[in-house]
Amino acid sequence: MPIEPEPFEEGLPHRFFTLKQVAAMLATSEAQVYALVRAGDLPAIKIGGRGQWRVENRELDQWIQAQYRKTRVGDEDALDREDVSDSDADRDIRVQASRREN
Repeated sequence: MPIEPEPFEEGLPHRFFTLKQVAAMLATSEAQVYALVRAGDLPAIKIGGRGQWRVENRELDQWIQAQYRKTRVGDEDALDREDVSDSDADRDIRVQASRREN
């Protein structure tokens, strides 16, 4: 279940999170989240005249799931493409497992 800050209006969840909120949800530093965004690893948008970063909740959830897949595969570079489907991830897991057996 995703961790979300309090709704800004009764019953309406946040669509976008600040980098500070994302850092709190991931139990990491705001600097680490900023580095992920700047590197293009975590999709985000810049808003306003001061260029404040926002991460869409859907993008954060997808990024977290991709990190789980990478962990299961055991290869940091195996799933860097965003277009990898779960079936591709499952295949990659089987390939990695068969390589370990040989």
